Amino acid sequence: MATDIPALDLGMTLALAVVAASQAPMLLLDDNLAIVAASDSFCAAFGIDPGTVTGMLVYDLDDHAWNVPRLRSLLDVTLSGMAAIERYELEITLPALGRRSLVLKAQMLEYGDAAAKRLLLAVADVTEARDKALVAEELERTKAMLVSEVEHRVANSLQIIASILMQSARSVQSEEARGHLTDARQRVMSIAALQRQLAESGAASVDLAPYLSQLCASIGASMIYDHKQLTLLATVAPQTVAAAVSVSLGLVVTELVINALKHAYPDNRRGCVRVEYSVDGAKWTLSVCDDGIGMPKAPGEIKSGLGTSIVRALAKQLGAEVTVVDMAPGTRVSLVHGALAMARDAANDVADRIAV
Repeated sequence: MATDIPALDLGMTLALAVVAASQAPMLLLDDNLAIVAASDSFCAAFGIDPGTVTGMLVYDLDDHAWNVPRLRSLLDVTLSGMAAIERYELEITLPALGRRSLVLKAQMLEYGDAAAKRLLLAVADVTEARDKALVAEELERTKAMLVSEVEHRVANSLQIIASILMQSARSVQSEEARGHLTDARQRVMSIAALQRQLAESGAASVDLAPYLSQLCASIGASMIYDHKQLTLLATVAPQTVAAAVSVSLGLVVTELVINALKHAYPDNRRGCVRVEYSVDGAKWTLSVCDDGIGMPKAPGEIKSGLGTSIVRALAKQLGAEVTVVDMAPGTRVSLVHGALAMARDAANDVADRIAV
């Protein structure tokens, strides 16, 4: 680096040493904003001949490409001593490099003599990082649009499948086959409702209260023909869960509610099915309770069907225990998350009382 500067005091010598040793693009300017020294990394980064830079006004660099009003304001404010600029973002167009995004840091150096003011200007080229960030943002937007489109297509496809199943159920002669097709349609409709709600939320997490309430409303609208005779109510504690967890909880509610509406109220019985979700610290309980005819009295009458298998599999996935209680009248089926922890707490409480 050619500086061609006469004897300097210790402060100036240190400033020149800092610039010379700097791995970052850096300029040392005098009080007229002429370049006293430029780091090799500055010259390399912006394609400037190190042999010609000393003594040149900073505004004359690259055929006056650096003569930008915002840069002038930055340097004037710093040189006046009014402020030290820690981070200043600047867009500039250079003849050889095109548009660049720069981050500048300007600091005034004084040596006890107003005539010896010097300005240290550090320049970081963040163009590539900024472009990568913009590309990443655009990719995220594109991904979100594609996911939304796929979700809508899936929801539409599920509606079509449900319609086909309904037509098939009406055309078959076998009551058993008609029942299976109707069950399949109800499951497809419920999954479609779940899909639609998740698509509308578009979030990684879901508020359970509106989510399960809307799901119950959808199931009730498709399965309850006389709402004066049968009602479906949801009481859900406020909680936000991951979208994947909400799907599993929604499928459990769907299976248990459909089962209750189908089997708990034969012969046009009146009643109410309740969906309840409560939270106790890290523990939660999801219950579906009906006031219908209750559990079969003979053990041989209890059948483990597809719905039961689905609920058990989902409960295992959620780390929950399934409990079934005869409410006399009615039945309560619950998923209890943290049941083992509650049992341990109860056992410890008993042990503490015995110890006392």
